[in-house]
Amino acid sequence: MIISKLSITIPVYNEQNTIINILNKIKNVKLQNNIVKEIIIINDYSTDNSKYLIEDYIEDNQTIDIKFFEHSKNKGKGAAIRFGISKASGEYLIIQDADLEYDPNEYNDLLKPIINGHADVVYGSRFKGNNPHRILFFWHTIGNKLLTFLSNMLTNLNLSDMETCYKVFKSKTIQSITLKENRFGFEPEITSKIARIPNIRIYEIGISYYGRTYEEGKKIKWKDGFRAIYCILKYNLFNKKIFN
Repeated sequence: MIISKLSITIPVYNEQNTIINILNKIKNVKLQNNIVKEIIIINDYSTDNSKYLIEDYIEDNQTIDIKFFEHSKNKGKGAAIRFGISKASGEYLIIQDADLEYDPNEYNDLLKPIINGHADVVYGSRFKGNNPHRILFFWHTIGNKLLTFLSNMLTNLNLSDMETCYKVFKSKTIQSITLKENRFGFEPEITSKIARIPNIRIYEIGISYYGRTYEEGKKIKWKDGFRAIYCILKYNLFNKKIFN
């Protein structure tokens, strides 16, 4: 598979402490086969200095292909990702959080199964491989595994980490899918819809995970876990529409 451009979609909400670091990490990554990077930033109505830091960064790095969009009100991570997906022009697209929990240096690992012609979609699993994983919340880990287990039961997949941020898709495929979730329900929704595409080849790669505490800016809450259960049931059992 020949890929000339990778679109990197970054939803941002109050990430003034990390946004510049993550943009520098993305800038410094050299993708294999000279793949070009397209960075798509969606500011989801941040109330800190994220907007101004991004604007200054773009001004100081005009040789980088960065597209910057803003929501006029806070709509949620899923809504920001959905908007970013619609603006992607690369053949493939990856979702990147604006924090430092996921390492852009692993883009090449995630792209490898696609470039080698084996995969159509690649998930980066925090629960596989020998890469570094910060030790944090026991019940969050159990919750993630339970959500993945429930999702796998209904999609007939054997993923180890459905809730991962790192997912790589063919842009035209994900742009053709009807996506509705505005918050963290995006993960089970997209997994249920991708799983129903005939002959889709989904691979999983072990990745690093540098998790944050709530004091460091982690945003997902327990109520998002209950919403994820609702979305798993909704999009696998009741709302089965996939394409626009």
